[in-house]
Amino acid sequence: MKLPILIHPDPRLKKVAAPVADISDELRTLADNMLETMYDAPGIGLAAPQIAVGKRLIVLDCVKKEGEEPRPLVMFNPEVVASSEECNVYEEGCLSIPEQYAEVERPAEVSVRWIDRDGNEQQEDFDGLWATCVQHEIDHLDGKLFIDYLKPLKRQLITRKMVKLKREMARA
Repeated sequence: MKLPILIHPDPRLKKVAAPVADISDELRTLADNMLETMYDAPGIGLAAPQIAVGKRLIVLDCVKKEGEEPRPLVMFNPEVVASSEECNVYEEGCLSIPEQYAEVERPAEVSVRWIDRDGNEQQEDFDGLWATCVQHEIDHLDGKLFIDYLKPLKRQLITRKMVKLKREMARA
């Protein structure tokens, strides 16, 4: 089931999400719905706060090449446990900030630990687009948006565009 995605500015996007105590069937269904919503958007990552759920849950799939097998990841309580000194700059976008992109600098490689949909602890090293995406989504769990990395003027400009977009969507 596709879920509505919150559009910035929305106070729910700025709240810190609560840890998931145990993985229930309800949470697994939520994760499946989040993947469907993300693929439909289309996007490469989605965090629970973006669909108004204040839980530490993200989904991502950065496989973009035609004909390559998708690799959907569901992460409960993800945390970066190590990151490289070296940084990368990617042009980031966000499903909660549609059609707005900006360059953000983040660690080039990260090691992330999380609980999978079966309740097992996982840890994996990510680089490139995967590293950027997983950090972007974990930021959502901490109430942080990619525009928070930008200079105030650029951030305000994007926020004003989103306010206008929300007004137009409310009229439609």
